[in-house]
Amino acid sequence: MKHLTPQQAWAWLQAQGELRAAQGEDPPLFVDVRMEIESLYVGRPPGVENIPWYEYPDLTPDPARFATAVEQEAGRKDRPVLLICRSGKRTLDAGKALEAAGFTDVAHVLHGFEGELNDAFKRSTLNGWRFDGLPWEQM
Repeated sequence: MKHLTPQQAWAWLQAQGELRAAQGEDPPLFVDVRMEIESLYVGRPPGVENIPWYEYPDLTPDPARFATAVEQEAGRKDRPVLLICRSGKRTLDAGKALEAAGFTDVAHVLHGFEGELNDAFKRSTLNGWRFDGLPWEQM
């Protein structure tokens, strides 16, 4: 699994999207593994597909279900997949599950959408997608 900073991930999405389009291939699949409510209300990058690693009320990951859902969206296991979550931790487990299921090109966004906690337990102040000023939208 590739580990990309938010800036690297955005540049990779743009470059791979253009390259793959020129070759007549699908762009990378960008997956937000957070719960749907997190993605909608906290905000998310544009063009991301929400496929939760776990969901309320169970809050229990089901790696096989997740890999199947990603494969259905991706169409095949060799399509590049980029994962994002809140802080970059869920994506590590989700990425490992995809690789165990046979996905061959998996990357994740270090520090995720909101980044690590600072000394005052606040996010989006040290690092992360939003902190880096990358495009995002909110419901």
